[in-house]
Amino acid sequence: MVSIGGTNLQIFEKKNRVLLRELVKTDFKLRYQGSIMGYVWSVLKPLMLFAVMYVVFVRFLKFGADVPHFSVALLLGTVLWGFFNETTNLSMSSIVMRGDLIRKLNFPKQIIVISISLNAMINLLISLVIVILFGLINGVSISTYAFLAPALLLELYMFSLGISFLLATIYVRFRDIGPIWEVVLQILMYMTPMIYPVSLVINYSERIAKILLLNPLAQIMQDMRYLLVSDKNITVWMLINNHLISLVPYIISVLTLLIGYYVFSKNSNKFAEMI
Repeated sequence: MVSIGGTNLQIFEKKNRVLLRELVKTDFKLRYQGSIMGYVWSVLKPLMLFAVMYVVFVRFLKFGADVPHFSVALLLGTVLWGFFNETTNLSMSSIVMRGDLIRKLNFPKQIIVISISLNAMINLLISLVIVILFGLINGVSISTYAFLAPALLLELYMFSLGISFLLATIYVRFRDIGPIWEVVLQILMYMTPMIYPVSLVINYSERIAKILLLNPLAQIMQDMRYLLVSDKNITVWMLINNHLISLVPYIISVLTLLIGYYVFSKNSNKFAEMI
């Protein structure tokens, strides 16, 4: 048995795997229960957001004119950001929302947050199929290194899950973290080149562009665009010559998961009496 932060890691036991599977299925069914469109909304939501951003930033403001297939890159960035947004927002209040379950059953509380993240990952994978189809229709030539994309999805999952563990832990004690996180998300969105190309930032300041790409979300987004859209998308390892520095966002993603898991595990035994 592995022990982290004083809490036994029992997630892989059969009874806990069953509980995780049931939570994922239940959350997925309940999310769009009573909706006429049902599960279709999981695809329509990012597409509708993309449509608005495309009209405003691509058609009117002419963002990405120097980047091949920027509209596809914009759609890809939208669905990747949507995963991070959905995972962290829903996970934040997940422990409180599952208070009755926590008080009745003894199980690793990490399962609750993980179930939220897996649901978001299902939505992301469905959306990525739409992105790839959209890209092929627009004549995108996928890189021969596209097989590395799953590794980037894993990195995104790790970073998002780490943040989710931290938020869920803080939310149990301080409910005010909700509106604060909304503001932080807005700041992070503008610090991530989702709606604008990195070249736009480089034209203003190359130093700022380098700092920007040290953000794991920016690094993941640009790496994915490089692999799935066009090799003209600037990545952290193209802009920063120092290989050790270019590894910073990858290291941050791993450390975020480890720290988030540790903090969550250390406090999870107190959740039932605090909710």
